[in-house]
Amino acid sequence: MLTAQFAPPLTTREFGALLRAGVILGGLFVALAYAVPRHTRRILAGVLVVAALVYVAFAALAGASPRWLLLELLGVGVYGGLALRSLRGSMWWLAAAWALHPVWDVALHYAGPGGAFAPTWWTVPCLSWDLVTAGWIAWRTIGKPAPVARVGG
Repeated sequence: MLTAQFAPPLTTREFGALLRAGVILGGLFVALAYAVPRHTRRILAGVLVVAALVYVAFAALAGASPRWLLLELLGVGVYGGLALRSLRGSMWWLAAAWALHPVWDVALHYAGPGGAFAPTWWTVPCLSWDLVTAGWIAWRTIGKPAPVARVGG
């Protein structure tokens, strides 16, 4: 059984730093995924499933109840199902899955009872990583080229 031993609240500066880390890492992730066009879809889908499985690992390592582990596995099923659907269907399934994943990160694991075992160094950057990934997939799905950073003026 989990006991509510939430991490101390983050300062605004710490929270912002973790969000920025997620933006940077998420941006690098999608840039790398799209750099391999033949495997982009599988990479984006596979990492989504891994992101959901990490919460199963956190719960298992914390000695969570079988009921809680079942809930975490349900999340893997939901996000995995959407990822699988995208492999043979529309990329919008994948964009939707990545856009919904912050609910899992924040509502259940940062602010909710999953905060007893999911570390803030994971949940907070995941929020921005997931949204960057969802946004990039959506941007590319509507046919826009990948944004390119301009250096100089």
